[in-house]
Amino acid sequence: MPTRRPPVLLAAAPVAERRAPGDLQQEIKQVRPFRSPEAELFVSVLRTSAVLVGEMVEVLRPYELTQPQYNVLRILRGAGAEGLASGEVGERMVSREPDVTRLLDRMEARGLVARRRGSPDRRVVTVRLTADGLRLVDALDKPVQAMHARQLGHLSGAEQRTLGELLERARDRPDRAG
Repeated sequence: MPTRRPPVLLAAAPVAERRAPGDLQQEIKQVRPFRSPEAELFVSVLRTSAVLVGEMVEVLRPYELTQPQYNVLRILRGAGAEGLASGEVGERMVSREPDVTRLLDRMEARGLVARRRGSPDRRVVTVRLTADGLRLVDALDKPVQAMHARQLGHLSGAEQRTLGELLERARDRPDRAG
């Protein structure tokens, strides 16, 4: 069971920065009010995610890379030269991919990753970054960091920490196991 955390205190935003009630409704052209504050917040999180991910897609497009492929490259770079079992790669993905094997097939065909069956247990397939895969993920560091700065740099450090804490609390609810 998750430990209870103290409530996150938010400082009120200056009046000029506050969004007017119904801004989200106007943005998505919704005529009727939301049924609850939770429903509005849920749609707001989805809308924000779509905007942020859409910008990521545009950064990755010139590299002919999808967001899940970029996620795999980052996971494998973090794993180091020893790589990871393909199942472990799937477990570490930000968004669950239904077919990690096919994702890795496409990346292997491009020469970004290499796979090898384990010697003691032939069922285990270890995935490693190739030199090309490492060069690509390293080349993306600056453009991705610049994108993050454009997306969230207008928030103060305290606001960024608070937002992160609130999002974590939304994911880490008592009724959600695992």
